[in-house]
Amino acid sequence: MLSFAITHQDHCRRLESYLRTIMPAAPSGYARKLIKNGAAKLNGAPSTPDTLLALCDTVTLKESAATTAALLVHARPALDILYEDSLILMVNKPPGLPMHRTAECEDNLVDVGHAYMIQRATPCKLYPVNRLDRGTSGAVIMAKSSSSAGIYGRQVKESGLDKLYLALAWGTPDSSGIITEPLDDKESETRYRILLAGDNCSLLAVTPISGRMHQIRRHLAAIGHPVIADKRYGGGDMPELSGFALHSFRTALERVESSGIAVCAPVSGEMLGLCEQKGIGRDSLLETVYRLV
Repeated sequence: MLSFAITHQDHCRRLESYLRTIMPAAPSGYARKLIKNGAAKLNGAPSTPDTLLALCDTVTLKESAATTAALLVHARPALDILYEDSLILMVNKPPGLPMHRTAECEDNLVDVGHAYMIQRATPCKLYPVNRLDRGTSGAVIMAKSSSSAGIYGRQVKESGLDKLYLALAWGTPDSSGIITEPLDDKESETRYRILLAGDNCSLLAVTPISGRMHQIRRHLAAIGHPVIADKRYGGGDMPELSGFALHSFRTALERVESSGIAVCAPVSGEMLGLCEQKGIGRDSLLETVYRLV
């Protein structure tokens, strides 16, 4: 029996995503097959592809499956895929990586994704369905064709996305609140609540109800509690960080051909380290975000 202990890199990741992460060259349905026939178990028990993993969980694979052992890799794929089907990918974007090329020869998510799909022998162009700022980490959706991008892009524009962010903000706002300050002369609404308190900072669960540019960053700055390391909106300059303390944690999407899918993006090591530096323990943070979902 092959055994794998779950670390912070996979805390709140779907079981199927984890298996595809450690076996990136496996056929698309292979991970689901292992879960369905009981060859892959979570903490010794049968599970489902959508089950979320937690720190210190144990995933086991039947060692008798020679094909499985041959597919295992030690290095993580260049593209952190949280969910994939024939139309879309949902990806965990690292902080500091832009969505598109903004300067010559600069790394960006689209190019990284294209290169990875070619390397995996499943080449296709990728089209962002929604976008995250360069400094924001977490879940983002990419379509595998222009037609899929159009379908899901219209869906997002018409009905929005069910999204939950984590933000480490300066100071201590009210325990919960709704910010309705107009942005760009348009009605805007952001809801938040405090999850954990640190040294002159707070970890917030934030839900943007509308979808304005830089909405969360601007709204938190407007109430005097900007996102830490968000230099543009008063959060201070921390050159040692590649991004700022805003993470797209959970995204739920209605799919065209089947039922809805919800994914959680494991919190980046950079944000975990910043929270620890500011007095919020890693174990407390991971336990708290797991309870959110």
